[in-house]
Amino acid sequence: MANNYDMTGNDIEEVLMSAEEIDATTTRIAGEIDRDLEGCEGKVILVGILKGSVVFMADLMKKIKTPVEIDFMKVSSYKGTESTGRIEIKLDLNRGDISNANIIIIEDIIDSGRTLSYLCEYLRLNGAKNVKTCTLLDKPSRRTVEFVPDYIGREIPDAFVIGYGLDYDERYRTLPYVGILSKSVYAPDEAK
Repeated sequence: MANNYDMTGNDIEEVLMSAEEIDATTTRIAGEIDRDLEGCEGKVILVGILKGSVVFMADLMKKIKTPVEIDFMKVSSYKGTESTGRIEIKLDLNRGDISNANIIIIEDIIDSGRTLSYLCEYLRLNGAKNVKTCTLLDKPSRRTVEFVPDYIGREIPDAFVIGYGLDYDERYRTLPYVGILSKSVYAPDEAK
């Protein structure tokens, strides 16, 4: 079966974060998390938001020295490259022990802030003791709600990015770096 996209880089306008930069960033964030969790009471649960955060969360959790548990949620608010403005929980936490838990939501990218703002409140209402957020990439120029993540890998410009778990229609997730996707791939009429 032939794929219809170029994994060699021709679909990529620019590499924003190399594999080496990502490694250094996950090491830094893990250190910040460990520092903040020192003396913390109660269990710590890393909650990855599927699917984009899987690669980042896997690398990050290996570097966190504090004992943590992991779990996942699946939330939808995008269709293609645009936010629908509606947040739908497709896979919820199915555990009865979030009461008094310290939760760190792990996300690949935050732009509007609506999804993470909603999830933080949702988890607090469901009994979480403390809810923090961690993102590899932050796009504050796209914020539509007042929201600042607790842990940020890097701020990026308002561009469509792929790689290291981030996708365009399920493609490009396996790239070892984060790059800007060429408009000729997702908006060919605008790219002309």
